[in-house]
Amino acid sequence: MKKSWRILATSLFAAALLIGGSLGDDLVGMTDEMQTRVQQYTDLIQVAKTRYGKEITFRELVYSSIHGMLRGLDPHTSFLSREAYAQMREKQQSSFYGLGIWVGMRNGQLTVITPIPGTPAHQMGMRAGDIIAKIDGEATDTMDVDDAISRLKGPKDTSVVVTLVRPGLDEPLDVTVTRAEIPQNTVLHAYMIAPGTGYLSIRDFSRSTGGEVARGLEELRAAGMERLILDLRGNGGGLLDQAIEVADQFVPANSTIVETKGRIRSSFSKITSSGTYKELGVPLVVLVNGGSASASEILAGAIQDHDVGLIVGEPTWGKGLVQTVYNLQHGDAGLAITTARYYTPSGRLIQRDYTSYWDYYTSYDSHTTAADLQEKAGEQVYYTDLGRKVYGGGGIIPDVQIDLEELDEVIVRLNARSAIFTYSLGWASDHPVTDTTWQPPPEMIEGFEAWIVEQGYAEAEEVAESFADPEVVRYVTNRMRFEIFNSIFGLEEGHQALAVIDEQIVAALDLFDEASELLAQRHGLSEGERIAETDGQEAGAL
Repeated sequence: MKKSWRILATSLFAAALLIGGSLGDDLVGMTDEMQTRVQQYTDLIQVAKTRYGKEITFRELVYSSIHGMLRGLDPHTSFLSREAYAQMREKQQSSFYGLGIWVGMRNGQLTVITPIPGTPAHQMGMRAGDIIAKIDGEATDTMDVDDAISRLKGPKDTSVVVTLVRPGLDEPLDVTVTRAEIPQNTVLHAYMIAPGTGYLSIRDFSRSTGGEVARGLEELRAAGMERLILDLRGNGGGLLDQAIEVADQFVPANSTIVETKGRIRSSFSKITSSGTYKELGVPLVVLVNGGSASASEILAGAIQDHDVGLIVGEPTWGKGLVQTVYNLQHGDAGLAITTARYYTPSGRLIQRDYTSYWDYYTSYDSHTTAADLQEKAGEQVYYTDLGRKVYGGGGIIPDVQIDLEELDEVIVRLNARSAIFTYSLGWASDHPVTDTTWQPPPEMIEGFEAWIVEQGYAEAEEVAESFADPEVVRYVTNRMRFEIFNSIFGLEEGHQALAVIDEQIVAALDLFDEASELLAQRHGLSEGERIAETDGQEAGAL
């Protein structure tokens, strides 16, 4: 066996034994039993490599055995290969070196969704809808999005040749782009979504998130914010310290944000707010869904338990296991292992049951209600600062549940083929859109209906039946505005165009009376606490 793989296998096996045992024993080396088990393991690897019925590498054997070992612990303890470890570290940074484009798969082709203004891609004239056919001469048709992104990124001031296929051009276009620093903004949007109403969405939590949120809130206050929608939908988490810094901007000073509890003494902790930031002081509605997990659940749980905002949307994922990442000295890899669990200020465990991995990953019911969970949870009833009931058992259950309506079947098929995206950008190339008051004209909708049939996406009768529904036409109209505004005016203008058909955002705008009442009760509680403290001081003085 190559020495590097023997060392990596031994390191991982020993790490698992040490971490699974008592760290408090301060073990410096392996016991005789541990040495025996490690020798058995390396012998098994050697035998499998030499005797297995087909050629297999040490890497395959070691990685497979590692994944099998960790699968027996919990769903989130994982081995990070060199590539995965590097990606994790990069994701946590506030910037990277690249071109400055959002890309995705459209009809199986790597496509520019939108260039970011001011970046090299934008300066070189790359456009939304451009198909990236080659990267440095290598065809992208066998690459997935992550592979393509890794090739587009690189050291600062280095160049990459991107071959574009653009509608209207007879020949592919080679563009040489010099990589530059690209900010990884985690606050995707911060703007006034309605008069007096701010909207702020957080994609995930990286090293810059706390500062981004603080700046976003200041900008919204300056714009006249009287109420706020905080959107955590699809936020899968990230760095705990940044979630804490964001929570610090919403919950009362010196209040619990989250607790961790584990098996060993060092895993127990209670994290409280510092009071560093100005009190939000406006009615707050927080949007969550099944894609909200981990750090975003910590934030939503703290806001709900302290009654400073109304949680709206769908139940969150329920990921409340604390992973500590250990850098493995040999093999340039990492081990993310569960060392504790997260609990909200009221005492609720965030982690959902994972007895069955199949159910955990495939059968999560996003239509679970508070009543359903209460029945499942039995005695797992907890109380917020104001005495409102909240339920344990996993995830954060919204105060007001808003489930999304099922889309029309034809629309589902069109979205799967990126049909609205393709048609809208083609239309805009022939009919320039110059301002955000633009609305798709009737002939554009009619042309789209005919185009759907020509492309074979649906039969004429199906299309006619679907487009007879005014809600379908309204959906398509606003999706067209979204795609065109996204490509011409930027992500914020695109988002505003789409928000009017976002059922959960529309519902949130109608729930500020409830959020205002909650805030008034919260202020009453705070005033009562201040009076009680003053009375106590006066009594002591007497």
